[in-house]
Order: sequence, then structure tokens, then C-alpha cells
Amino acid sequence: MREILREIGMIARALDSISNIEFKEVDLTKGQYLYLVRIFENPGIIQEKLAEMIKVDRTTAARAIQKLEAQGFIEKKYDETNKKNKKLFTTEKGNSAYPFLKREGEYSNQVAMTGFTQEEAEALFQLLQRVRKNIEVDWDFVKKGNKREY
Repeated sequence: MREILREIGMIARALDSISNIEFKEVDLTKGQYLYLVRIFENPGIIQEKLAEMIKVDRTTAARAIQKLEAQGFIEKKYDETNKKNKKLFTTEKGNSAYPFLKREGEYSNQVAMTGFTQEEAEALFQLLQRVRKNIEVDWDFVKKGNKREY
């Protein structure tokens, strides 16, 4: 079997490296753009759901959220129904950075899909969703402190 996950990893790392360089102009550092985009697109999301969405542990998410808040990109507001939860929202600074981040994402998608037919792009999307769903089962299992058997 081909090393599919290596290819996916190389694609992800290349795009992440590009983004980290290009997003310096909007004052975002390593990986912060992922959080900012998801918070903008899901106003009021709580930290735990955001971490799950991005597939990182809570500590990693907490650090990134703390930095984004300190930089003025996002703000936390207490949930009126559950004071334990803090909802996350983009600030004016975060809102103004979003169009740039969205354009970059669309451009990277366009470059990645160069030479693909609409049908091929849709098939790839469907297949990658299946791969993600397969991996999510193990991710959730290991996240809960379990060990996989190889």
C-alpha cells in the first residue's frame, strides 16, 4: 500500500509553512490562523469544541487561544447558561484579518486542485472525509487515555 498519510502530512506541513510566513503580515504566528478562522466561522464556540474541531489537545488549544486573546484577535465571554464555559468571539481586529485568511485558503485550494476535474475534486473530498472519519475513531480512543494495538 502506498504511503498515503505521508503525502497528506507533507501537504499539510507545506501549507502550514506557507501560511506561517504569509500570515506574519497580519501579526499571526504558527498555527494561530486555524483557531481564528474557526472562531470567526463559529461565533460563541467554546474552547473544548474548538480543540475537538481542530484535532488538538485542550492544552494546545488553551495556549493558542490565550495568545490570540492577548494579541486582541479574540475575546472570551461568559456563557449565560453555564458560567463554567467561556464563549469565544473574534474582535474587530480578528474580523478584519479573516478576509485575508479566507482568500489564502481559497487560493491554496485552487492551487491544490489545479488539473483536477470537478468530479475528481469532489471524489478526493469525499475520500479524504472518509479517511478523516476513520482516523477520528483512533484519535478519540487515544485521547481518552487508551492505547492502540498495532
